[in-house]
Amino acid sequence: MALFKKRTVGKPGEWYYCLEHKKVEEGPECPAKDRFGPYTSPEEAQRAMETARERNLEWETDPRWHDASAPRDTGEE
Repeated sequence: MALFKKRTVGKPGEWYYCLEHKKVEEGPECPAKDRFGPYTSPEEAQRAMETARERNLEWETDPRWHDASAPRDTGEE
């Protein structure tokens, strides 16, 4: 008996954004490596790329992740 079963059919109400096909899908139609989700609505899944851009921008501008006083590793010796 397997500990983890591969789920081939999604639950109703689970929405994903497929990075391969660039479309919203109900249930996991494509492999996990090719999708964002699950989302609670198709509208939320449609905004997946925009949400990712917003989160990336927040991270890039977050001072907690970019402490100017910390020494940087330049890779040079």
